Amino acid sequence: MPPSGKGATPTDLLVVGLGNPGPEYEGTRHNAGADVVGLLAGRYGERLRPGKEQARLATARVGSKRMGLAFPQTYMNDSGRSVAALVRRFGIEDLARLVIVHDELDLPLGRLQVKEGGGIAGHNGLRSLRDHLRSTDFLRVRIGIGRPPGRQQGADYVLRRPSKAERAELEVVVHEAADAVVAILDEGVAAAMNRYNQRPGPPG
Repeated sequence: MPPSGKGATPTDLLVVGLGNPGPEYEGTRHNAGADVVGLLAGRYGERLRPGKEQARLATARVGSKRMGLAFPQTYMNDSGRSVAALVRRFGIEDLARLVIVHDELDLPLGRLQVKEGGGIAGHNGLRSLRDHLRSTDFLRVRIGIGRPPGRQQGADYVLRRPSKAERAELEVVVHEAADAVVAILDEGVAAAMNRYNQRPGPPG
């Protein structure tokens, strides 16, 4: 992983929500991670603003701690380019202080999972992160969006907006994901995993 650059502003945690920029992608399943970061910024009275690292950025104070928030504007498939620059800006020398929030096809709709490291499971955003950071040791907050119905392709499914009923479930888990991020910051990843990974998802 690249070392922090000169003039970096260290934060206790850097939280990156994956998604695609532009109004045509707002509210799609693939932007669930970006929705979490936007929610966190608003919760702490901040606004995501354009930054040099091809991302919209904010820094929030949570008690005595500082949390960096970012939504890369490079499109999902090239997220790693932005994130590599962000870890330098925010002084992240240990990937245990980097949290990636993203949608997950392999989790049922409405399920939440906090995870340390692991594979990329075909997720193009995670693949780009692995390639640019040369590691997958970062933390993840995975938001379940479920598998596409019938023969619908995964790429089409994630880039579409969910139905009204599905959107209601996603809104609940987006708020839970924001809470899980704050739990990681305040209590550590083990406590967050213990609290959020045991919760059952919505009834099928």
